[in-house]
Amino acid sequence: MRPETPAHLWDALQAARAAVGFTAGVGYDQFAGDLMRRSAVERQIEILGEALNRIRRADPDVAVRIVVIDQVVGMRNIIVHEYGHVDDRLVWDAVTSRLPGLSALLEQLLDEADGSLG
Repeated sequence: MRPETPAHLWDALQAARAAVGFTAGVGYDQFAGDLMRRSAVERQIEILGEALNRIRRADPDVAVRIVVIDQVVGMRNIIVHEYGHVDDRLVWDAVTSRLPGLSALLEQLLDEADGSLG
């Protein structure tokens, strides 16, 4: 693992956790009707996607283990560059159904990094 990878994994994990936390206890309709909540989740996806993109560029051996890396970076790119075409339902589905599993994988990779540093 490259020396900068653990920092990117940590950033990605924190962003994924925050996005999941921002949607906890609310349904889709409440999420879709709350501009502040949607904006906060989208910002965390931007951070998550950027951190994963940095891993993808700098550490392909780790990136290949993150099977959804292309989808997350792609969603980040849509949010950043095509902000007028963000599909709230796709964001909701990603955060509520995919990010918990991604968070678990990021935790595992970060634990492996910590073990290799000590």
